[in-house]
Amino acid sequence: MLPANSPIGIFDSGIGGLTVAAAIHKLLPEEQLIYFGDTAHVPYGDKSEELIRTYAERITNFLLNEKKCKAIVIACNTASAAAYSLLRDRYKGAVPVINVIDPMIEAVIADDEIKSVGIIATKTTISSGVYQEKFSRRKPSLIYHALPTPLLAGMIEEGFYNNNISTAILEQYLSYPPFQDIDGLVLACTHYPLIKNEINTYFNGKVKLFDSAQVVAARLQWILQKENLLSEKRCGNNHFYVSDFTESFEHSTHIFFGHQVQLQHITLS
Repeated sequence: MLPANSPIGIFDSGIGGLTVAAAIHKLLPEEQLIYFGDTAHVPYGDKSEELIRTYAERITNFLLNEKKCKAIVIACNTASAAAYSLLRDRYKGAVPVINVIDPMIEAVIADDEIKSVGIIATKTTISSGVYQEKFSRRKPSLIYHALPTPLLAGMIEEGFYNNNISTAILEQYLSYPPFQDIDGLVLACTHYPLIKNEINTYFNGKVKLFDSAQVVAARLQWILQKENLLSEKRCGNNHFYVSDFTESFEHSTHIFFGHQVQLQHITLS
């Protein structure tokens, strides 16, 4: 077991997972974060599960062996679905591995006020059926409705949110008839916390929103407490790595993390 002042490793196929990193940073300001965005291979959605697992293993090896991280957060729905079981089993007893899917499932099924829930995500996540299968198995009484919302991630990355464009696109998606009677909505993409307020406005605050960033940050805090791995004193700056780099890409990171970060380009072997 690594010392409690060791960093936390977070990875995603791109920069959407920075919303998770930002939530962790806000909740656990004493923790040092090491973020890796696999931008050379984004999007993961059109890759095979075997290839995604290969990427995830390579990144996790980097975070554990070179950066000595005490925990790994898979801040990507696609990578969570494809690689979580492999990484969990491989590093069981060594470091905790947290994905973005299971904490969301747990948060929804633990809320007795939620009888009917909507799920919005990328086409890949919805077509995988991972949320639908877990809800059916874990809480058969729960009614769920899943809707792919493929335009949202690209819209957010281009900075089109909190404006007329995002309002029109969200109204088109959220007017989906089965969503008219839901009690909760799962934001099953790490980009979506950035449009949480707009979604809340659409539903007039009457639908509980399950934000992957906040839910995962809370789960990480709980696990670190249980494992006696919470850092009491910050021991280094946050570092952000990407496998492919452009200046425009670096500039857009402030959208997701809340302020500008300096990306470091690194090629993993």
